[in-house]
Amino acid sequence: MIEMLIANFGDIWPFILVGFGAQIIDGALGMAYGVISSTLLLALGVPPSRASASVHVAETFTTGVSAISHILHRNVDWKLFAKLIVPGVIGGVTGAYLLSNIDGAVVKPFVQTYLAAIGLYLIWRGFHLPPKPRDPKWVTPLGLVGGFMDASGGGGWGPVVTSNLLLQGSSPRHTIGTVNSVEFILTTAISLTFLFHLGWETFTTYTLGLLIGGVVAAPFGAMLARHVAPRRLFTAVGVILTLTSMFGVAKYLGYIG
Repeated sequence: MIEMLIANFGDIWPFILVGFGAQIIDGALGMAYGVISSTLLLALGVPPSRASASVHVAETFTTGVSAISHILHRNVDWKLFAKLIVPGVIGGVTGAYLLSNIDGAVVKPFVQTYLAAIGLYLIWRGFHLPPKPRDPKWVTPLGLVGGFMDASGGGGWGPVVTSNLLLQGSSPRHTIGTVNSVEFILTTAISLTFLFHLGWETFTTYTLGLLIGGVVAAPFGAMLARHVAPRRLFTAVGVILTLTSMFGVAKYLGYIG
C-alpha cells in the first residue's frame, strides 16, 4: 500500500484534501463526509454502487478515529447510541444489498428536497432560541431510514439522523458525537456488504486518498463539536445540510453537469 501511495500521490492528493475537508465538517457537524465524497466520485464518472462502496470503505477508518475522538471528548450519549445502532445497521445492510443489484438513485432527489427544507428550518432555529433540550422520541425509525439512505445514496446517515434529532430537541454536541460514533459500526456493516457483492476492486486510489485525509482530520472535528456553542452548531448544520441537499436537487434536475 505504501508503494501504491508513493506511485500515485500525484493522482490522489486532491482526494486527500477532499477527505480532510469533508471529515472536518462531518466530525464537527455530524454530516457531509459521504455526501461531499460521493458527489466528487460521481462527477468523475464512477458508477453509483462503486462510489458508495469506495466512500464507505474509507469511512470505516475515518469514522473509527472520529468515534474514538468523540468518546474522549465525552460527546457521546450512550442511551441514544443504543437506540440507533440496531436499526441503523439493518437499514444500511438493506440499502447496500439493494444498490448492489439495482439503481436506488430514483428516490434520492425527493429525500434531498426534504433535507433542504429541514436545513432552512435549522438555520432559522439557529438565529432564534433552540428548543429546550429533551430526549428525542422518534429514534428507531430515523436509524432505519438513515442507514438505508446512507448505503443506497452514498451518504445520508448524518443529514437524516442528526438533523431530525436536533429538531426533536436533542443536545447538538451529544447528537453529533453519538451519530458519528454509531456511524463507525454502520459503515463497517455497509462496507462488508458491498465488498461481499462487488469484490475488493472497490478499493481504489480515490478511496485511499479519502481515507488518508479523513483519518488525519477526524480528531479536529470532534474537538470543534465540543467547544462550539449550540446556537452556532444549529446554524452551521442547517447551512451545510441546505447547500449539499440543494446541490443534489440541482444536479438531478440538470442545472449542474
